[in-house]
Amino acid sequence: MTDELAPIEHTLTFDGGVATVTLDRPAAYNALTADMLDSLLVTFRALQREPDVRAVVFTGAGKGFCSGQALNDRRTLPDENADISIAVVERYNPLLETLITFEKPVVAAVNGVAAGAGFGLALACDFRIVSEDAVFTTAFVKIGLACDAGTTLLLPRIIGYAQALELCLTGERFDAQRANALGLVTRLVAAGTAGAEAGAFAWRLAEGPASLAYVKRELVRNGLGDVRAALAFEAEMQSLAGKTDDFRNGLAAFNAKRPPEFRGR
Repeated sequence: MTDELAPIEHTLTFDGGVATVTLDRPAAYNALTADMLDSLLVTFRALQREPDVRAVVFTGAGKGFCSGQALNDRRTLPDENADISIAVVERYNPLLETLITFEKPVVAAVNGVAAGAGFGLALACDFRIVSEDAVFTTAFVKIGLACDAGTTLLLPRIIGYAQALELCLTGERFDAQRANALGLVTRLVAAGTAGAEAGAFAWRLAEGPASLAYVKRELVRNGLGDVRAALAFEAEMQSLAGKTDDFRNGLAAFNAKRPPEFRGR
């Protein structure tokens, strides 16, 4: 199975009934590229079909879980005038829909920064085992974009509308302790132990009955509603945001490593 999948920019390992998917661009804090997103979709769809896999751990190599979209990836963002929603529709939404509706437990081991779309990936997992030195941010507004990667679907349902609105509109960074207080964390663990703790948690789930799949199906349908429509609306809003002067200014500021100067247009 591993040879057939040939994962790109992530690794796939197996330990009994638990598969571990590890984002593998540690020098870039596992920032997401088009190749990585395409390959992750193939991997998770294959794991869904694999009867011997009963649970999945999703994590990142090095000191970060995932820092979000790689803004220098030209397949995703060819230039500042490209419609960024194309990447959302073609790459992010299929992966997010697959993760959210995945009928086996998915445990995120958040071992460092989870930002932007990386935060969305962590939210899309069923459980989050979080290192005490992890850091979170929605990040999107920092470069003049709307939220995507399922953030506006999942975050309000996990922590409530008012607090989700604050995190999405400010884009502020917050630590693992605040994430725990907000209800984002399944288990807060010592630095350096998130992977091992997530693996042990996934093993417990992997020993559960087949009915876990039906429970997840119930909760997704009754708790989240129309996942596909929600993701499509995020893409629509991202298309509008990506056409603003503020996004172009925000992207230029990010590349120049300076604060953006937004003008509200």
